[in-house]
Amino acid sequence: MSEQTYRPDQAWRESLEFGAGFARSAEALGRISEMDVDVGATPKTEIMRLEKVTLSRYTPLEGVEVRTGPVLIVYGLVGRYTMADLQEDRSLVRNLLGRGVDLYLVEWGNPTRADQFLGMEDYTDWFLGDCVDRICAEAGVDQVTLLGICEGGTFSTIYAARHPEKVKNLILTITPIDFHADADDPDVTHGILNVWARSLGAQDIDRLIDAFGNLPGEILGSVFESLTPVRNLTKYNLDLHDIASDDERLMNFLRMEKWLADRPSHPGTAARQWLIDLYKENRLVKGTFELGGEAVDLGRLTMPVLNVFALRDHIIPPPCAKALGPLVGTDDYTELALPGGHVGVYVSSKSQGIVGDTVFDWLVERQ
Repeated sequence: MSEQTYRPDQAWRESLEFGAGFARSAEALGRISEMDVDVGATPKTEIMRLEKVTLSRYTPLEGVEVRTGPVLIVYGLVGRYTMADLQEDRSLVRNLLGRGVDLYLVEWGNPTRADQFLGMEDYTDWFLGDCVDRICAEAGVDQVTLLGICEGGTFSTIYAARHPEKVKNLILTITPIDFHADADDPDVTHGILNVWARSLGAQDIDRLIDAFGNLPGEILGSVFESLTPVRNLTKYNLDLHDIASDDERLMNFLRMEKWLADRPSHPGTAARQWLIDLYKENRLVKGTFELGGEAVDLGRLTMPVLNVFALRDHIIPPPCAKALGPLVGTDDYTELALPGGHVGVYVSSKSQGIVGDTVFDWLVERQ
């Protein structure tokens, strides 16, 4: 193989082109304000407020007949629901509304130090329970369908196991159930978050939370960024350089960055349970995770269950989600495996129609 010849003129041109790309990026970003980067823009109406928690109903799309019972979207405390409504053409929310799903949303708000003693029982039995009751009264039904996302899927699972009489269907997306099942995943790039959480000493977790009252959103954000270090090093230079002249791709990039940066603090007591009881000790699948003095029994999930997970999910490895199947108490259990990653379930153009169609068809069959 011959050695590559160094050409100063070519290197100079490439350097100039790269510098010009940075100038275009700066100019493009200078034209955009934060208000222009709209996420979670699908119209909805607040119908109840409980301290910092709000319950809203999405406005049905004009000309679309509502064809299902009420479905409540439950996101976790580690981020914002806006991942499911990032932009009009990549929005699970709009996809479901467009198919006639009657859609509701619970938002947890911005926890402060005053909320440090709120635990998972507060968020599942009380806040989520009150939302379910209000929807039942609003819609004139006895049960609702829960659509849980990530940590919100775990909350939904726990609520459904403790109150199966109130849950018509349970839909889970990228939801951790067995927090140690990543050991069975052949892809070593999966489960790094699980390994990190298990490596923490319980006393270290207690000290961190005692210092702040809560688990700060900034720390959560830095942990997630550390899972893909090369990606985070290159996206603000190479990626921006490539998309600066394409307004649509640039706005897509900025919407994603806005969602990533909007990381609320996680209430302290619930964070201890999440990191110690679930991530470290894996109590949920062992049947030893207790709320209100009672163990959560996944065998009480007797309603139909749809479990959606991503085959390339580096945050929730597929085995951690699939572990639910043998534990439920229903024969009506369905899995949908998608080819993308954690966020791709909601923002990938390839996944949009698949998830929307599957959820809608699955719901209609169980009306």
